[in-house]
Formats: sequence, structure tokens, C-alpha cells
Amino acid sequence: MDWVIEARDLVKTYKMGEFDVQALRGVSFKIERGEVLSIMGPSGSGKSTLMNTLGCLDRPTSGEYILDGESVANMTDDQLASVRNRKVGFVFQSFNLLSRLTALGNVELPLRYAGLTEGRRDRARAALEAVGLKDRMLHRPYELSGGQQQRVAIARALVNDPAIIMADEPTGNLDSKVGKEIMHLLLNLNKEHGTTLIIITHDPVIAEQTRRVIHLRDGELESFNGEKEGKK
Repeated sequence: MDWVIEARDLVKTYKMGEFDVQALRGVSFKIERGEVLSIMGPSGSGKSTLMNTLGCLDRPTSGEYILDGESVANMTDDQLASVRNRKVGFVFQSFNLLSRLTALGNVELPLRYAGLTEGRRDRARAALEAVGLKDRMLHRPYELSGGQQQRVAIARALVNDPAIIMADEPTGNLDSKVGKEIMHLLLNLNKEHGTTLIIITHDPVIAEQTRRVIHLRDGELESFNGEKEGKK
């Protein structure tokens, strides 16, 4: 089996004054390359902590995390940043676009951070064309609708050809019609590019469109694809 993610007994502990708070409590699972899955759970369940760990925004307190063949749990901050830029694309609920840059400029950013100069603009253009924004490349975020801004964010996530795309409530700031269009786009891009897609959501309608669902509760893996942990 070709695993793009292997999480082994991940623990994340935060220091809150005199107390230690465990956000993740020994979470273990594997994700196959090209898979589409969602992460669900109530507020405080550890969804954001798990996303930050899988996306290399943070490292676990203990346990092992292997992303696309690289063990990242004990990397330095610089090494973690490098892996994050090469291996992970992010799509956020609030789009997180830079208002001073055009759509094209926003999509070029990951390539700039990677130190790429040759062909950078062509790759950014191709990514925008892939999400249906061929005619909006030179528009700034305030000149785009919410759905168009999210398409720019998806193009930015795709441009580095990452191993995984992390989408955090990607339809949360969109109306239902546009939200369906964005989900259709993400799922189609997964089919066309084979990029692993992980969606953090509270919406069961979104989760139903994914192959498997990770359910978290109190920092523990309550179930994975409907199966109770320990009963697989």
C-alpha cells in the first residue's frame, strides 16, 4: 500500500499556566495516496491541532508522523517550513489572500517561497486556468466574488504539486450553491491530479462526499470511517 501519511501514537500537549492540556491523545492512522477524507469532531475535539500537525504547521509532543516518506516529527522549524511548502497546500475558510496582489501574484507566492524563478508565472497561470479563472488572473481579491477568491486559494494550494491539500472548512464562508461548486471543483481536481485531499469540516453533507471520515473526540480517534477505534 502507498501511504502518503502515517500517524503513529501522536500526542500534543499544551502548557496552560500550571496545567498540561492534551489536545491529541495517542492518535494513529494511515492515509493512502490520492485518498479523499474528512476530519470531524465537536469543538475542542482536536481537529485544528491534528490539521496543524498533518500540515506541518506544528509538531507533536511525542509520536511519529511520516509525510510522503519523510519523518517530520523531530524536524527543526526551518526543515518543517521547507517540507510544508513542498508537500502541503492549504485552503482556508477565510481564503487568506493578500489584498495588494492580483490573483496571479497570490498563486505565485508558494513558488517564490520555494525559490523557483524559471517558469513560475506559467505554472501560476496554469493553476488558475485549472480552477476556471483564466479571465480573472489580474484581478485583486476585492474585485472577486467569494467563490472566485476560494478558487484562487485552491489554485495557490495546487501550484507546487503538493502531496496533500488541507482544506479547513473550505465552504464555510460561501452560500450553499457556491459551496457545492467549490466541493465539486476540489473533488474533480483530486480525480485529475491524484492529490490527497483532507477536509476539516463540521458539515456531514461535506463529509459524506469523502471516502473516509476521521471522527475525533477529546483528542482521541473515536472512529475512522464509521468503525470504532480498536474494533477494526
